Amino acid sequence: MYIHVYLHYQMKLEQAIQSNKFRNEVQKAGLNILYTAWWLKTMTCKELKDFGLTHEQFNVLRILKGKHPNQMCVKDIASRMIEKNSNVPRIIDRLEDKKLVRRSQGEEDGRQTVIELTQTGINILATSTIKVNELYDKLLTINNNEAATLNALLEKVREKED
Repeated sequence: MYIHVYLHYQMKLEQAIQSNKFRNEVQKAGLNILYTAWWLKTMTCKELKDFGLTHEQFNVLRILKGKHPNQMCVKDIASRMIEKNSNVPRIIDRLEDKKLVRRSQGEEDGRQTVIELTQTGINILATSTIKVNELYDKLLTINNNEAATLNALLEKVREKED
């Protein structure tokens, strides 16, 4: 599986989308960003499937781990999501069903629902993070200098982000 995907990744964008008609290099770059994001998300999802997690659930667990041992309200979790249109309450419902998070009333504001990681959540996040990191190490074949340049370019692309 990894060999096929690796070879697929080495394809040029034109081969992957079976088109070489671009208005200009900027349009091609935009499509390349979209295709690469889809590819990386797909590979990550395949890795997370072994842990019974979706990409969005993994993201929520990572966000909660960043505040651990403190709790977080749903609104704060949602504001940190990579995919802003994610249905965070539903994601939390699923994580709670799996006993990876615990939901309770806020101490300062009883109307507020707060979320915290369980020990099971911490454990599954730790093991799944190792696997995702190994996957990224295998798939992302750029060095730190190239990554810094790419990061700067991607931030430039998003200069007009709302």
